[in-house]
Amino acid sequence: MVANAIAQGNPDRAYGRSMVVTQYGIVATSYVQASQAGARILEQGGSAIDAGIAANAVLGVAEPMMNGIGGDLFAIYWDAKTGKLYGLNASGWAPRGLTMEHLRSKGITQMPEFGIDTVTVPGAVDGWAKLHGRFGKLPWAQLFAPAIFHARTGYPVPEMIHGYWLSAAARLAVDPESQRLYLPNGKAPELGQIFRNPELADTLSLIANQGRDAFYKGPIAQSILKTSAAFGGTMTAEDLGEFSADWVEPISTTYRDWKVYEIPPNGDGLAALEMLNIMEQSPPAPAGPLSTAELHNRIEAMKLAYADIKAFDGDPRFSTIPVPELLSKSFAAKRAKLIDPARANCTVAPGALSGSDTTYLSVIDREGDILSLIQSNYDLFGSQITVRGRGFALQNRGALFSLDPQSPNALAGRKRPFHTIIPGFMERGTEHIGFGIMGGMNQPLAHAQFVSNVVDYHMNIQAALEEARFTVSGKLGCNIVIESRVPADTLHELGAMGHVLEVRKQYSTAMGRGQAVLDNAETKIHYGASDPRADGAAEAEGPPKP
Repeated sequence: MVANAIAQGNPDRAYGRSMVVTQYGIVATSYVQASQAGARILEQGGSAIDAGIAANAVLGVAEPMMNGIGGDLFAIYWDAKTGKLYGLNASGWAPRGLTMEHLRSKGITQMPEFGIDTVTVPGAVDGWAKLHGRFGKLPWAQLFAPAIFHARTGYPVPEMIHGYWLSAAARLAVDPESQRLYLPNGKAPELGQIFRNPELADTLSLIANQGRDAFYKGPIAQSILKTSAAFGGTMTAEDLGEFSADWVEPISTTYRDWKVYEIPPNGDGLAALEMLNIMEQSPPAPAGPLSTAELHNRIEAMKLAYADIKAFDGDPRFSTIPVPELLSKSFAAKRAKLIDPARANCTVAPGALSGSDTTYLSVIDREGDILSLIQSNYDLFGSQITVRGRGFALQNRGALFSLDPQSPNALAGRKRPFHTIIPGFMERGTEHIGFGIMGGMNQPLAHAQFVSNVVDYHMNIQAALEEARFTVSGKLGCNIVIESRVPADTLHELGAMGHVLEVRKQYSTAMGRGQAVLDNAETKIHYGASDPRADGAAEAEGPPKP
């Protein structure tokens, strides 16, 4: 089984951290205090959903460049009692007035990366409300107490977040409010420096006391609209007030003897599933996950899947997305035939059909319910525009729209853009795993690598997260970013095959930051894992109080 203990004998192993193992709940996030906040909610009788909301709210305080109430959210929830899986798409739509014609009137010919014309309606708060309304146990207001505390009293900035803050500091120059809030004394906070955000504490208090309407129809909405208007944006009260997250049916494929689930388009979980389907056409390499043959097959499968997603993914309310065909085993077999086992392909075209910056968390409660949740501003500090007096930045998800009218992802008012953030879930028999690895277009290929590590190489969830990974390069083509823990011989052989490798340090944040939890329904034992590429941990719920 995946969760087997280390074999008898000397306890040598190829990964660093141990899994958290308990019969109670676990919260795994990229920030220790967020994991602790969620675990305390579980101890108070909260559900996996309650704990996830509390942890996510703390992450929005502590990782403001990554996520927060100005961003979007997707979730997969496993209800252990009923055996049913739920999906939630809480990604926001473009304002009705944010159209290609609007951008052309401003002389804009390609989708901007930052600024007010990349701002879409933030979906996270409504996502929390939808999840809590259906599966919450504790009072809504109780969930926000930890985040309000950390925002008001402050927290010492941890290692990785300090690094991200430094890299984003220059971007904040476009908005005086962003500079004032996020660059105290004119610079990014130092490692260990206490950072306070009392304005966000007040904003979260409004949400805690008045519910989601405070954000979409009340005083927070008015602040968003004033900020948008000050930058010449198109957001209206109707754009905010009429928004609603959607419950969706997760899409899935089988990989060997496991079933793997993702959220359907407008997200790119479809790419992870197609990549797995293509990888499945070949047996796993006997020499292991870091062998030349295995890495070459994974890299080439990724290129094929990504070419298809770029060509065919978008908002299914506006375009017909050919999900069944893209996920068919016959389509994967055709695509896999294009892989040359001896040579890298630098120009991959989409198949012929017949028809950031993010945070991720996973939670399991003592009943075995699992929440797999991802939440993001997209780029560091999103649009780089901060809502006046409210303590949070607005996302720039609209930057992912296309200005090609023929694209299924073409910009249009009230349309959701293509999304890179994806929560994952997989199951086999009595084992259920909620997992995710953030990081822009890194996510589908990181999901596929994690799944293969578990399924093909029988790693436990901590080892599967820690294993050296590769990811996409902004240069595209045959360019690949890869960690230096991959053996030197393998790197040399991949280079000889035509792969152009940018080798990073042993645990590179370019590979994303992952979390995972596992439920064994037969033994009632739960397992948690947290990626060492981040500041976080998997935190176990304490035992019930006598």
